[in-house]
Amino acid sequence: MRSSLLQLSLAAALAGGMAAGLTTTGCSTAPKSSADQQSMDEDVRTTLSRCGNEDPTLRDLLDRGYGYVILPNVGKGGLGIGGAYGRGEVFERGRLIGYADMTQATIGFQAGGQKYTEIIVFQDKAALDNFKGGRFAFDAQATAVALRAGAGANAPFKNGVAVLTCGETGLMAEAAVGGQKFNFVPLTDSQ
Repeated sequence: MRSSLLQLSLAAALAGGMAAGLTTTGCSTAPKSSADQQSMDEDVRTTLSRCGNEDPTLRDLLDRGYGYVILPNVGKGGLGIGGAYGRGEVFERGRLIGYADMTQATIGFQAGGQKYTEIIVFQDKAALDNFKGGRFAFDAQATAVALRAGAGANAPFKNGVAVLTCGETGLMAEAAVGGQKFNFVPLTDSQ
């Protein structure tokens, strides 16, 4: 019981800090140095390997898609008001083309904190172009498929996009409304 209260207190502090940070300072989408780029690339490769071990059909889904985003470390927390942030790499036809970050603000019943990986797969060029052009955000009803054996083979595309999560840690009770917004920085702009 005591550790649960501690976790909730930490999650509330995290959510408050995240909400303030998201609204006032923003975060850098692209890595600033070659060491940061290398670290992010390692995180993405490690994440793909781990998630691929959870579901061997993930690689087939990524190969079928026109492009994809890997956000290896999304942090989420809330107590009434919540937020989430993550950043990662964007691929087109298997080739790194840039970086993305995701912010999310929520309001409603929620308590706790969570860390997870988010994988967004674009079914075709039009869906990826919408993402790259800043015309892409998830609404409150968007849902993600938890990656388990075989989930990649059956991941549903909605409006040309499939979303998967894996590696969830922490505990989050939530019945909140809010959406995810994304920023994209092309590889050439970030170097």
